[in-house]
Amino acid sequence: MILPAPTRWSRAFVACLVLASGCSEGVKLVQETESGGVVTYPFKSESGSLASPFRTEAIQLIEKRCAGRYTIVKEGETKGRTRIVSPVEGAEEVVRERRWGLKFQCK
Repeated sequence: MILPAPTRWSRAFVACLVLASGCSEGVKLVQETESGGVVTYPFKSESGSLASPFRTEAIQLIEKRCAGRYTIVKEGETKGRTRIVSPVEGAEEVVRERRWGLKFQCK
């Protein structure tokens, strides 16, 4: 099967997809101490922080870090970021990304 050569539009589309996927940050260990740390993850206002698919990944990271024994000391919204996206040339959209933080202590 011979595939057609990529056009300028298809290359631009692929570049946009790559850039868009790289803009969103998932679970991050933002602070680490000998006995715990802070993990953050993105969430959407509509579904809330508990329903975020990243919450499970954040808990798994904490469990791995603490060998399964930990306590969540504090949790709440933390500093997110605001970015400008240009989905179409000449049009800009402001996107506010919200993040939730889990401060944990290993037992």
